[in-house]
Amino acid sequence: MILQDKVAIVTGSSRGIGAAIAEKLASAGASVIVNYSSSASHAEQVVSNITSAGGKAIAVKASVNSEDDIKMLFEVAEKEFSTTADILVNNAGITRDNLLIRMKNEEFDDVIDTNVRSVFLSTRLAAIQMMKKRYGKIINISSIVGFSGNPGQFNYVASKAALTGMTKSAALELASRGIRVNAIAPGFIETDMTAGLKDEFKDEYKKKIPLKSFGTANDIAEAALYLASPVSDYITGQTLHINGGLYL
Repeated sequence: MILQDKVAIVTGSSRGIGAAIAEKLASAGASVIVNYSSSASHAEQVVSNITSAGGKAIAVKASVNSEDDIKMLFEVAEKEFSTTADILVNNAGITRDNLLIRMKNEEFDDVIDTNVRSVFLSTRLAAIQMMKKRYGKIINISSIVGFSGNPGQFNYVASKAALTGMTKSAALELASRGIRVNAIAPGFIETDMTAGLKDEFKDEYKKKIPLKSFGTANDIAEAALYLASPVSDYITGQTLHINGGLYL
């Protein structure tokens, strides 16, 4: 139980990668806040999975776009688990795909607001709390496209590329207070979002991956557990690429 007595907040954790991370951290002993914005039933299922396995978790509805909601999220964590957060995983994110010349202002703004501004709000608050403990782990979920680019995702690519700089800057600022800040950049991961893609597309895409397979949400969760645990205490400001060799 490498995370025994630790409290973790995982944004956007009602399904997919976020849910896998929440369950993985809980399995290692952490008390987890399962955050959601609309999928209450999915969030409660994640909590049920955790508690039935002997872990501790509660579901909390909060919009990562709202500063008040972010504050509430951290307040609930402290109230329910009797201590401030030790681990923050910034996983919440959205896509509003469109070609650049057709992209509407609101499509760009919505993605930047949810994927970038939210990380600023939650990381700032987490840093203030973690500085008092002189220890903490902040993990930002980026994407392979933040490094490789991707047509039709000008806004999403911008948001994920921004996380690289934010991760490095926060790591430099907070290192003296014992806070480690790192990122994970997943490649093609099998989730509900990718399940609807046509088999022909997936087969063709798989040929581009040196390992000839897609990743799973558990692959990302294992990496998050590693970065959240004390075994990675000498790592900060880094991005861990998990993509089967697609981006080197």
